[in-house]
Amino acid sequence: MYTQIWSKYIPIIRILMKRTQNGDQSLDLNKIDFERVGMSRKAGYKFEIELVNGKVANLISSSVLASDLATLMLEDAAIKTLLAENNFTVSLNTRFQLALKRTGANA
Repeated sequence: MYTQIWSKYIPIIRILMKRTQNGDQSLDLNKIDFERVGMSRKAGYKFEIELVNGKVANLISSSVLASDLATLMLEDAAIKTLLAENNFTVSLNTRFQLALKRTGANA
């Protein structure tokens, strides 16, 4: 459902994931893109994806928004390489700000 929207952000997400070695990164998303596709929610769209050892480590199936992003990230070769080396947390807040945080290196 949200795959087309996330596809346009993947190149930027890839760059920001590389930059997390220097600190946490964030990206302001276009709220209207997401509201056009899905039903508008007063609480906004909010999720957190924990990526550990190259896989999603937490339950995100209840959020199509998070599931679609995670799927695209795991299909991207450059992101897969980053995920093989490091663990990340990717979260979206109600103001449509995507936060990327490196949470440690893989063993």
